[in-house]
Amino acid sequence: QVQLVEFGGGLVQPGASLRLACVGFGLYLDTYAIGWFRQAPGKGLEVVSCISSDDDDTYYADSVYGRFITSRDNAKNTVYLQMESLKPEDTAVYFCAAEPLRCAGPDDYRYRGQGAQVTVSS
Repeated sequence: QVQLVEFGGGLVQPGASLRLACVGFGLYLDTYAIGWFRQAPGKGLEVVSCISSDDDDTYYADSVYGRFITSRDNAKNTVYLQMESLKPEDTAVYFCAAEPLRCAGPDDYRYRGQGAQVTVSS
């Protein structure tokens, strides 16, 4: 059974860092583009970042550019989202999603995880 599971969410103060992990079960993440998305209460789904399967293409939303970095650890079948200088407006449920090879539109990923809550509050 194919599954993506996000780990690492939690409650942090503004300015803190947090790292989310997207772990693949039943699929090899190094053959998939991995997108990160978030949904804040009362808001729509926002694309946060994406990394292509060969790591040649990466994308970051303007709202997180320079603060968030996505990377892979293929030995652990894991993709990370390192989040720095977190702000209250980063509070959301964060999802990872997998699509073969290339980054895609938000509705076009083949697999998606259940999400991890990130809350940034003092």
